[in-house]
Amino acid sequence: MHIWVDADACPGVIKDILFRAAERLQIAMTLVANKPLRTPPSQFIRMLQVPRGFDVADNEIAKRVEIGDLVVTADIPLASDVIERGAHALNPRGEFYTPDNIRERLALRNYLSELRDSGVQTGGPAPLDNTDRKRFADQLDRFLTQRARP
Repeated sequence: MHIWVDADACPGVIKDILFRAAERLQIAMTLVANKPLRTPPSQFIRMLQVPRGFDVADNEIAKRVEIGDLVVTADIPLASDVIERGAHALNPRGEFYTPDNIRERLALRNYLSELRDSGVQTGGPAPLDNTDRKRFADQLDRFLTQRARP
């Protein structure tokens, strides 16, 4: 299993949780972004810089992800692609995207996009809080612990 991180928009606190988990469990993790990011020195953690451009990082992750991998992203179309490829998608708020909920999320995303395109101010997501951070850490730990069992 490999952990892929859609790192351009991933909050620093979530990256820190991921760094600790990858090191503790010795799981390969790659942060994919269009700008250089600092990563701790580790044989398990690496940074992949892709060219700037719309969805370039997402497309790179989708191209490299394999069945059973984990992708950390808030990008719903990427999560949908990941699920179709037999991998797992977890958002930075600690919610897994599933085959059951991804269609609803895509529909809502598209609806809100249409509203914004017509000039309606929809606002953005609420800032990440301690509850979100804890939920993410708990879900990640539960997922990785289940995968580590023989």
